[in-house]
Amino acid sequence: MELSKKVKTALDETRMLILGAQVLLGFELRSAFSEGFDKLPGHAKHIEALALILMTISVALMIAPGLYHRIVEGGQDSGPFYRVATTISDLALLPFGLALGLDIFVSIEHVFGTASGIASGVAASIVALGMWYGMPRAIAQPLRRATRGLSRSRSTSRILSRWRKPPLRQAMSRC
Repeated sequence: MELSKKVKTALDETRMLILGAQVLLGFELRSAFSEGFDKLPGHAKHIEALALILMTISVALMIAPGLYHRIVEGGQDSGPFYRVATTISDLALLPFGLALGLDIFVSIEHVFGTASGIASGVAASIVALGMWYGMPRAIAQPLRRATRGLSRSRSTSRILSRWRKPPLRQAMSRC
């Protein structure tokens, strides 16, 4: 895939992440002003504040690649920018997943109790972070091994080079 398509995909994926983060950020801001917020125990209010801070950090990180591309890179695509954009997007998912787990903890704790809240919050964070960080790495690792094996094999590269040449050109190269 060429660089401009990779950069466009990275920026588009970041924009999609922002939508979900903005919705969750909106719910967190709204919850602080709802009537039921006063009824929450003190620790739950502090946890909600922490979740709000984490979600704000996540949204700020998700906004950064687009701004960086426009301001620093002048809208031009480059390899270093692609690495910056993907790194920032990866970093933005960590506070997002933690905030999601904290929000689920507060919601479940209020209805079912502390033990259920802790289990649900931890499970939600582990599942989210596992899907975002663990699954892509688990899928990419066997692909990297297979690619390394093909690129290091001399016989495979000879076979591929012969296969790519037209038969007439192959015959002429032997003469």
